[in-house]
Amino acid sequence: MPGWKAAHIPDQSGRTAVITGANSGIGYFAARELARHGAAVVLACRSASRGRAAEIRLRAEVPGADVEFMALDLADLATVREFAQAYARRHDSLDLLINNAGVMALPYGRTADGFETQFGVNHLGHFALTGLLLPRLLAAPPGARIVSLSSGFHMFGDVDHEDLNGERDYRRWIAYGRSKTANLLFTHELARRLATAGSGMVAAAAHPGYAATNLHVAAAPQAGTTLTSRIAVAANSLGILIGNGVIAQSAASGALPALYAATAPGVRPDEFIGPRFSVRGAPSRSWRAKWTLDDKSGERLWGASEKLTGVSYASLSR
Repeated sequence: MPGWKAAHIPDQSGRTAVITGANSGIGYFAARELARHGAAVVLACRSASRGRAAEIRLRAEVPGADVEFMALDLADLATVREFAQAYARRHDSLDLLINNAGVMALPYGRTADGFETQFGVNHLGHFALTGLLLPRLLAAPPGARIVSLSSGFHMFGDVDHEDLNGERDYRRWIAYGRSKTANLLFTHELARRLATAGSGMVAAAAHPGYAATNLHVAAAPQAGTTLTSRIAVAANSLGILIGNGVIAQSAASGALPALYAATAPGVRPDEFIGPRFSVRGAPSRSWRAKWTLDDKSGERLWGASEKLTGVSYASLSR
């Protein structure tokens, strides 16, 4: 693991990957490196214009790449179902699902289905997508993986099972942290259920540390904090200019933990991979809060997620 780079990715020929939010940042660089190593890559993006532009860019950077854009809006469960149905019509199996897309520290809002936006997009959208794609994942040859992107900000708080939609006391950064805890609890419970079902599929999680992506910069202006936005832009830029990571490492470097979790030999179920030095560095096993390993909390969140999304993991029922 020390010094692990994209060049260490094993050959991915014959494998198909779906990456959410793959039009920019970590998702795009993960898609590019997987395509460069032979995988067929589906760019699952909300914006058709940005998704198609990313497809064109990737084909230019990786000549001969097998890549396609497919529309997916995690804030609308109807489109999540449409995506899964469209994928099933085109592909018999799925080897790798990277649940990467997300929103950060937004003012209170709701998804098309009425969920608090951060919880709805970051957790419930991916919960539904994974469940709907599960038959194709189970149909893949041995070695299929599901990687969900969390964040060090999960330390901001455990999920509040009595107020999943943040209706009583909404604080945008706490809500973001709780949605990232939900990503880890989802991975924990998914890994347990896969093991109980006798599946060799690996469900793991990753975080990018502090990577210079649009996610950090976009969070501040959406809350109306212009000064914070300017500071975020400056921090990102300074981090890249000074040694690629004094403050923030590049999005390409931030994608490495997810790529490691997705492709490196020996990754174990429910592992959490992040930068070696927490905010930057080569992929390494990452610290995680104890509440993200709570079996009862994971099971409770799973049950609530099935009810809220209407997506049941029938093949992984207890």
